[in-house]
Amino acid sequence: MRETEVVVIGAGQAGLSAAYHLRRTGYQPGRDFVVLDHSPGPGGAWQFRWPSLTYGKVHGMHSLPGMELTGADPQRPSSEVVAGYFTAYEQRFELQVRRPVDVRAVREGGDGRLLVETSDGDWSTRALINATGTWDRPFWPRYPGQETFRGRQLHTARYAGPREFAGQRVVVVGGGASATQHLLEIAPYAAATIWVTRRPPVFREGPFDEDAGRAAVALVEERVRQGLPPKSVVSVTGLPLNDAIRAGLESGVLDRRPMFERITPDGVVWADGRRADADVLLWATGFRAAVDHLAPLRLREPGGGIRVEGTRAVADPRVHLVGYGPSASTVGANRAGRAAVRDIRRLLAGTGAERPAA
Repeated sequence: MRETEVVVIGAGQAGLSAAYHLRRTGYQPGRDFVVLDHSPGPGGAWQFRWPSLTYGKVHGMHSLPGMELTGADPQRPSSEVVAGYFTAYEQRFELQVRRPVDVRAVREGGDGRLLVETSDGDWSTRALINATGTWDRPFWPRYPGQETFRGRQLHTARYAGPREFAGQRVVVVGGGASATQHLLEIAPYAAATIWVTRRPPVFREGPFDEDAGRAAVALVEERVRQGLPPKSVVSVTGLPLNDAIRAGLESGVLDRRPMFERITPDGVVWADGRRADADVLLWATGFRAAVDHLAPLRLREPGGGIRVEGTRAVADPRVHLVGYGPSASTVGANRAGRAAVRDIRRLLAGTGAERPAA
């Protein structure tokens, strides 16, 4: 059993931001705090993005605190750019991320401490910063007949690029940015594409200014205050009506259809009897928060989510969630990391924990 003051779970944008602020305020990596990451290397979820998502196509990527990301080639895959940046960041601030480490459960550890059970042994800690994101929990909706489909089904999490769909009939499901990116990439290669969504997509014209950003974050924040499962910030901002989207609308590639009613072995069927044959169903249906390892702490509310004030879990002030709900964006993750560290320092001071030497 190893003891530390703070355990950070996850080394994506939110986890590295929290680790930076811990170190900056005097906590020493490996002694006062530890960062556990289950991924094979630096880069968070970015390292798993499809190669055709180049850095120039990425919207709203903010640098980590204390070290700017500059001079990145917009034609390089975002997975390579961000993984390289995160690697340099971890080395510069000597964050000593432990990987690959799977966190299996977090439970009461006695004497007011938490027990973090992992594939690399257990940790006893006074506080926990959970920064596990959503990439490991792709959301797959269920529709009648889904198990009978003879073609291929995959989620955005396993999308590798458009060439694998050459000559195939592809149904893309989902109303977010990933769905439109997939459609625009796949259409030149596929025999046919169909776009289906549960609700009509909302396109946003004009710049997305600071006031609009704050309003969107407030909507997500209110859900987590009520203990409801968080929606992503993107889900309340709408789709930016840029040149690529306009071209897709004009060409018919982004001609949205309502959600089908059921799936057949050869395709999909709508409520009015219309049918479409398909070789592939691509589910661009988003992700859910990866927090199952926190289940022993019983943090979930009746509404299905974890009620959070700022970054603190209301049911347990030792637990902070960053990159969750309103802090799921890269800029939000940076701010959440700083806020979590500030509150944890107050918590540990109140429990008599000795402040680490600066």
